[in-house]
Amino acid sequence: MDIVFIEDLKVDTVIGIYDWERQIRQTISIDLEMAHDIRPAAEEDTIDQCLDYKSVAKRIISFVEESEFQLVETLAEKIAQIIQSEFNVPWLKLKLSKPGAVRGSKNVGVLIERGTKES
Repeated sequence: MDIVFIEDLKVDTVIGIYDWERQIRQTISIDLEMAHDIRPAAEEDTIDQCLDYKSVAKRIISFVEESEFQLVETLAEKIAQIIQSEFNVPWLKLKLSKPGAVRGSKNVGVLIERGTKES
């Protein structure tokens, strides 16, 4: 199976468990790999057969900007559900990072895989 990816998609949102985090917007970063057979699109050379990564990115940005979850785990799971249901993606790997959340580290977050990856 082929992979369509989005790397380091930065979105500002309300995320966190502490009172001060509920009062500000923080930047999260999303890396996403999605299974999709690109051969039909390559054969026709049209976007009609593509997994349109711009549409996926716009949907994620819209959802994340409006969300106010406490946990990155919840946000990651909701993003995965949207991608699989709305874009018919059978398998995805999603890394959601919260840069600077732990002093001394570059990033913290979660990495999840959902669905079945066919070969």
